[in-house]
Amino acid sequence: MLPPILRQASQFILTQAQPIYRRFLHKNIDFSERLICVKGARGAGKTTLLLQYAQSTEIPQEKILYVACDHPAMVDLSLYDMAQDFFQEGGRLFLVDEVHKAKGFAKELKAVYDTFDIQVIFSGSSALRIDHELADLSRRAVIYELPVLSLREFMEIETGSPFEAYSLDDIVNNHQAISADVCARIRPIELFQKYLRHGAYPFYRESTETYIQKLLEVINITIDSDLCGLYNIEPKKLDKLKRVLYMLCSTPPVELNKSKLSNAVGASWPTLSKYLERMQAGSLIHSIRGGAGMQTTTRPNKLMLNNPNMFFALCASPNAGAVRETFFVSQVSRGHEVHYHDEGDFIVDEKYIFEIGGPGKTQKQLRKQSKAFVVADGIESGAPWQIPLWVLGMGY
Repeated sequence: MLPPILRQASQFILTQAQPIYRRFLHKNIDFSERLICVKGARGAGKTTLLLQYAQSTEIPQEKILYVACDHPAMVDLSLYDMAQDFFQEGGRLFLVDEVHKAKGFAKELKAVYDTFDIQVIFSGSSALRIDHELADLSRRAVIYELPVLSLREFMEIETGSPFEAYSLDDIVNNHQAISADVCARIRPIELFQKYLRHGAYPFYRESTETYIQKLLEVINITIDSDLCGLYNIEPKKLDKLKRVLYMLCSTPPVELNKSKLSNAVGASWPTLSKYLERMQAGSLIHSIRGGAGMQTTTRPNKLMLNNPNMFFALCASPNAGAVRETFFVSQVSRGHEVHYHDEGDFIVDEKYIFEIGGPGKTQKQLRKQSKAFVVADGIESGAPWQIPLWVLGMGY
């Protein structure tokens, strides 16, 4: 039997008012599928997405069950047994939040899918554990990833007006028209500066004054709970992961090398490489490989924080160049292969080369390259070879 406290919690949560604004992913999900996974960073809005769908569907509320796997009452409970009771009582929609907290969730959800005619939508913040177990759900679950807010979404929330999302090709070829259209409606630089400090996570709407504190909690929980729980990392080693974040906050990415990073963190490069892999899967950092022909034995992947807001949570004096590059990668990496490049900062899809800089950045370094562009901070509109940095935030 499902514990009464979980039924009560479900009824209470399902009746709570949800934000009117819906993330871009909401309209991209095929809700006709029977088993859907929404994964992504903590605080990105996965729970809200699940509850918004529950309140918009025609399924009666009494036939919907929402459970959070981090609830104390979930200890030692089987998702399969819960689904069986729910199905026998006429249930139709089973929402499972924080699924990575449930042991063996993949095998149980596979059995639920194969046995009961109900729809299951589950979410998880720890991409590490989800990716590790999703092999058991192959050919059954449709998987979607929810990144942090884009600048475009932040603009929509702040202004209450819709803004079109553009493909990277559209941005490269038509950025002057795009910037002209946006600038006729709002002041993009003003909103861009706000976004860099507090616009990456939807919970900024609760309070900008407590935003940094909540973001630090997200970072610490990801390290202390998600990564530690999954890999049984010793508590004293968790400080090494946090030390990496502090280094990335104040150090230009080009200054990092294997020996410097290993010495600063106090871990061998093979050990540190494993930590970095786990931190990227936990949506704490981006690890950017070199483009074709650029791999070396002395240079590590280019490392940066997951999104620009993390700079303002972790250090008092963020490196301006690192903030710009982090914004670029956080916005462009969704749906594209981003690598670093010797003649520019990044090459995307092995097609476009981008050099990131301030408003005075010239194209001198890129003159020998075709399809190469300067991405400049601090400008509203650019030139054929110069794209405003903020426009790269209009991609999703």
